[in-house]
Amino acid sequence: MLVLTRKEGQTITIGDDIRITIMEIKSGQVKLGIDAPKSVSIYREEIYLKVRQENILAAKAGVPDLQRVTEAWLKRSPGKDDHES
Repeated sequence: MLVLTRKEGQTITIGDDIRITIMEIKSGQVKLGIDAPKSVSIYREEIYLKVRQENILAAKAGVPDLQRVTEAWLKRSPGKDDHES
């Protein structure tokens, strides 16, 4: 891991497109400003780990799960938004 020391208002650059600026340091917390392309996903680590776990669980959903969803869908009462042709 690269460790850098920065002061408030200073910036680090990652590649050509990502800039991270130290906006504020206060009460043991650092406020960061991040400029990055929209194609780059940026998460707090705890959120990233939850998203990753949900994706793993979704990928493990097997055929029986899909069959239950299909059965529930077919048994549902037609709603006012349903349109048949």
